[in-house]
Amino acid sequence: MDKLRGTMGTLSSMQLTADMKGLDAQSKTILRSAEVLAVILRETVTEYKGYSRKEVMDFIEKDSITDTKEVSQGRTNTQIRSDNAEFVQLNEKTSLFDLAFRARNPLLSTESMQISLHVDIESQKTYKPGYPIEKRGLYYLARRLSSQLSLITERTDYSQLEKCYSIWICRDDIPEGERYTISVYEVANTKNIGINALTKENYDLMTLVVIKLGNTVYNGKKEDEGYDLLRFLNAIMYPHRGDFMATISDYIDFSENEELWKEENIMDGLGECIYNEGREDARDDAIRPVLLDYIDDQLPMDRILAKLQKVFGLTEEMSQQYYQKYSSKA
Repeated sequence: MDKLRGTMGTLSSMQLTADMKGLDAQSKTILRSAEVLAVILRETVTEYKGYSRKEVMDFIEKDSITDTKEVSQGRTNTQIRSDNAEFVQLNEKTSLFDLAFRARNPLLSTESMQISLHVDIESQKTYKPGYPIEKRGLYYLARRLSSQLSLITERTDYSQLEKCYSIWICRDDIPEGERYTISVYEVANTKNIGINALTKENYDLMTLVVIKLGNTVYNGKKEDEGYDLLRFLNAIMYPHRGDFMATISDYIDFSENEELWKEENIMDGLGECIYNEGREDARDDAIRPVLLDYIDDQLPMDRILAKLQKVFGLTEEMSQQYYQKYSSKA
């Protein structure tokens, strides 16, 4: 079976989401794992059809990815950082992509030329925020496409534009008949009067994928289209069930990390390994992005400290030390 080799970084991000009750900083942390991204991209990106998850993971351009906040830089090279803030202009509200990055387009790239896909993945707690998610997704795609060109002049080469994907994972408030569905919206040539010889790659530049979950339990069957993606997302986007690791192990293989599974309770054993066996770098890399997100959300300090103690098992003194260490960098 097409399994990825699991890393310490992904294990620790799964520790954070063990009892997740809503899509927040913890969910965004797990989506930064390249193994997790590879599972999602292989099932949603047309250009990756027929490629293994390992090949898809290697397509992600990790070294070129930037963010306004650094995320898990020192842990492993499978932890990636989100792309630039959405695009800020004078008097315009600042809006950030949840996770934006570039990945190799294997259909157009050659040994001497790299063509990229520009991907943004958005995790949404509700599918009903008061406006159509699909319209927001198309807006994000338009901004992602236009950002590839700098100052527009009569010499601007529009042939340099590369394809963009916006993938939205919506967890709650899904109409009953639409739960566990995947919708794809593309640019299509719908009518020609006369001959049209233009190839699809020259106009198919934006694809929106909206994934709707909806229940803590997914009852799909293996033969169902989209089964692997929906089953995987169900496991990581809701509080972990008893079969969590059995499900995840069908996609990501942690068997080479057997030393991590010493306790009867897998997630508790993982926590002990991460936090009690001298893995200070892993702990710092896990805590920093979560703490900065709490600060960005303008939570009071006492609530932030309480959350750090609950999520990471820190003492009150340790949580205060982390707050003092990183709050000035928010």
